[in-house]
Amino acid sequence: MTALEPEIKTLIIETLGLEDMTPEDIGSDELLFGEGLGLDSVDALELGLALQKRYGITLEAETRTMRQHFATVASLAAFIASHRGA
Repeated sequence: MTALEPEIKTLIIETLGLEDMTPEDIGSDELLFGEGLGLDSVDALELGLALQKRYGITLEAETRTMRQHFATVASLAAFIASHRGA
């Protein structure tokens, strides 16, 4: 697990108002959408805005890889880390 993953889990909980959850409740490789955590497209928009604000990254909704980046906390952490180093 990267150092970013607990931060991202906390950001998900705070941004989406998941008050009954803790960062430990979210698995790093658990799917965020659909059968996993159960997030939807509105949640994706809110989370995307929060990530842009917190980490200063640019998200392009039209790219095919964006869905892959938002699949799990681990994939989000890798995406953010790659943009920090760019």
